[in-house]
Amino acid sequence: MMQQQEKKKTDKGSLGGHLGVAFMHVLAPLPLPVLRALGWGVGQVLYVLAAQRRKIALRNLELCFPQVPPRQRRRWARESFVAFCQTWLDRSWLWFGPRALVERRVQLQGAVQELEGDTPTIIFAPHFYGMDAGGLALPLRTSRAFTSIFSTHPNPAIDAWLRAGRQRFGDVRMLNRADGVKPIIANLRQGGLLYLLPDMDFGAKDSVFVPFYGVPAATVPSLSRFARLGRAKVVGMFTRITPEGYVAELTPAWPNFPSEDVEADTAEMNRRLQSYIDTMPGQYYWVHRRFKTRPPGEPPVYE
Repeated sequence: MMQQQEKKKTDKGSLGGHLGVAFMHVLAPLPLPVLRALGWGVGQVLYVLAAQRRKIALRNLELCFPQVPPRQRRRWARESFVAFCQTWLDRSWLWFGPRALVERRVQLQGAVQELEGDTPTIIFAPHFYGMDAGGLALPLRTSRAFTSIFSTHPNPAIDAWLRAGRQRFGDVRMLNRADGVKPIIANLRQGGLLYLLPDMDFGAKDSVFVPFYGVPAATVPSLSRFARLGRAKVVGMFTRITPEGYVAELTPAWPNFPSEDVEADTAEMNRRLQSYIDTMPGQYYWVHRRFKTRPPGEPPVYE
């Protein structure tokens, strides 16, 4: 009986996922201003209804920007919810729209020369809401092999849609965290690109505590370790939502990175991330409990 109930629940979830993907097909041809207006409206509603996530976002902003007036922090939190909804709906045309449309709406700027040649390269791509658009900007404009690591979505239909969309253009290989580091390092040493998003709290295991806006944050030191193992340079990339679509900005390769000190490298990564966030606080993924893992003896920061 329990197995039958579990199967029915799975079937309903899968059906919902398929319907959601079909709805994205319907949205894809809509003009961008219409999609953005729809995302703005849904984001405003979600900000009110998703109370737990709203509290997390506000608490993160309070910890990271204690000197900023509460009214501004609330404004950034609301912007974050709107950006989440707008970028989610934008995946309709990103993954179903014509290639020419995507190329027109998704721009790649900055130190694009860092993609030339075959030097092993890691793209540090933090969790700004435009990260999937940035992920498409790279294979659209380079033929180099491209590897990225993403967590599996619990809904099989949504997971398949996410994977297919992210691998839509170019030579892209999506890896699960369970796949280990060997395929990642192999691709780097063969002159490939790695699109890495190591700025979330993945727990105490294999993490180091380094400051993030002055607050000790459990941070995986994978950027430093992959750079060393793959003999790779590191380039930052942050993707900004614009009225016309997205702009992905590449930074010059980081000097003297990696060093011999993994913890110092990871602290440097967070410092650079802060400089990116400061340019667009409302577009960062504040709904994640970034400080859920605390150093030994320290109390939790979320109620």
